[in-house]
Amino acid sequence: MRYRLAVFDFDGTLADSYPWFLGRLSQLADQHRFRRVEEHEVEALRGKSARQVIEELGVPLWKLPQIARQVRREMALEIDAIRLFPGVDQVLRELARQGVELAVVTSSSLDNVRRILGPETAALIRHYACGVALFGKGPKLRKILRASGVPAAEAIAIGDEIRDLEAARAEGIAFGAVSWGYTRPEALRAHEPEEMFAGPEEILARLGRDGRLAGGLALGEPKRGHDDGLGPR
Repeated sequence: MRYRLAVFDFDGTLADSYPWFLGRLSQLADQHRFRRVEEHEVEALRGKSARQVIEELGVPLWKLPQIARQVRREMALEIDAIRLFPGVDQVLRELARQGVELAVVTSSSLDNVRRILGPETAALIRHYACGVALFGKGPKLRKILRASGVPAAEAIAIGDEIRDLEAARAEGIAFGAVSWGYTRPEALRAHEPEEMFAGPEEILARLGRDGRLAGGLALGEPKRGHDDGLGPR
C-alpha cells in the first residue's frame, strides 16, 4: 500500500457545499464590501487560485477571518442543506477497513464537519484539524504527520483547490486532486498533482489494496447539487 495516511479537504472534496456557498456569496460581498460575482464570471473564477480570486474580487485580507467565521455560523444554521458527495462515505469506510489512516483538514468547523459526515463516518476519521485559516493548512499537515507517525512520503493530501496542493507540496506530501470540486480540473492538472481522481471510486482504486468496495458495489461519478456543472468548494 503506497499511502498509509490520507488527509482530506472537506468542502468540495467530501461535502457538496458549493451550491449553498454560492447562494450566499452576494450577501457576503455586500456586507464585507467586496465585488459581487456575476453569473457569467463563475466558471472563469473556477480556473483561478484562491489568492487570484481574492485579488480579483477585492476582498480585504484582514477581513478573511471574519468572513470565515460568518460562513461557519450560517452553515451551522442550515446544515441539513449540505450532503456528502454520493459514495464518499462508502469509500472512507472501505479505506479505513483496509488500514489507511484518515484525517480531515478544513476551514469548516469541527461541529459542522461531524454533522455532515454523520456519527458513523465521523468516527472513521482519526485526526481532525478544523477552523483552519484559508492559507494555514501547512502547519496542520505537519501536526497530523507527527500525530500519526506516518512519514510524508507515505501520506497523500486530497483536495479540490490549488492552495491545498501548494500546502501539501510544501510539506513533501503527495497531492491527489479531485475533479468534482471548486477548481476546474484542467487548472489543477496544470500544477501536476501526483494523482487526479475523476470520482470517489478512483480514490479507493489508487489508495486501497484491491481497489474495490466490500461486496463489489460500484460507485459512479459524483452528482452535483446544481445544474450549471460547477463543483463545490
